[in-house]
Amino acid sequence: MIHPRFRRIVALASGALLTAGLSFAAPASAVIATHTPARTQIQTPLVVNARWGGHPAYDRIVIDLQGFVPPVTVTSVPQLRYDGSGEPVPLTGKHFLEIRLNPAAAHDDAGHSVYQGPKLQKIYLSTLKGLALTGDFEGYVTFGAAFDTVPYYRTFSLHSPERFVVDIAHPDHC
Repeated sequence: MIHPRFRRIVALASGALLTAGLSFAAPASAVIATHTPARTQIQTPLVVNARWGGHPAYDRIVIDLQGFVPPVTVTSVPQLRYDGSGEPVPLTGKHFLEIRLNPAAAHDDAGHSVYQGPKLQKIYLSTLKGLALTGDFEGYVTFGAAFDTVPYYRTFSLHSPERFVVDIAHPDHC
């Protein structure tokens, strides 16, 4: 005869193993659905300012952002043009850089500008001669920079607060 206490232990152990086996047999979608966090929508970064400064060996352009620094392309172009209209940007210079951020916006969801920086500015630094906001269109924000000499530059991002930086070497420091 099997002892009643032993029967109880076997019954409890069997129940525990059966419960564990059923939880592993549940469909994968049921398990995933209970553990998947709600998706968060990533906001488009906002371009809020552009500024510049002169240093002993280089000039610097800083683009301030709210959110995060998006991918940025910096390209040498023969002439600066406004996005959308294609009109030439009235900055004097012999060499130009186009700085394009995407995705980015210089306006909020209601269409109001959040950009507080200059739209078109002549600058009298060693290398940098002008800066213009040339576009805020369909997820792209574009700036143009003017120079008298070929710009040798490096780019990087800084955080807290978020900003994109272009350092342009002075010709005698290349």
